[in-house]
Amino acid sequence: MRSRLNLILLGVANVAHAVAFYEALGWRLAATSHAGFAKFDLGGVVLGLLPREQMAQDAGSPDAAGYGFGGMALAYVARHPDEVADTLAAAQAAGGVLVKPATRNAWGIAGYFKDPDGHLFEVVYEDGWVFDPQDNLVV
Repeated sequence: MRSRLNLILLGVANVAHAVAFYEALGWRLAATSHAGFAKFDLGGVVLGLLPREQMAQDAGSPDAAGYGFGGMALAYVARHPDEVADTLAAAQAAGGVLVKPATRNAWGIAGYFKDPDGHLFEVVYEDGWVFDPQDNLVV
């Protein structure tokens, strides 16, 4: 298995409602999306939104409900320190929930929000991250 991810799948309560949230953040819905499976191009990786119950059934899970901290977050690396607070505010304005405001830490500035379905996102700025000319993160 190559070390890469192609799809990030999020189970959501209502696909149309989730699409509206991500579109409000400025993300573009892919033309190949449909009511049961929405797709956003993240630059070589696709964010897929599908009904949570359907995703649980597909994975063989007896319960589609999530409980508490899931032990993971999706992360957006900002290019400038001020972008952290701006991005968190945009997520709130779009219907997300602020979990932690932009806070200075030992590495830079970070904060968290949850999308309307409770998926946790970190927004972070650190001096050490480098982007290539196509805006991809260089590891």
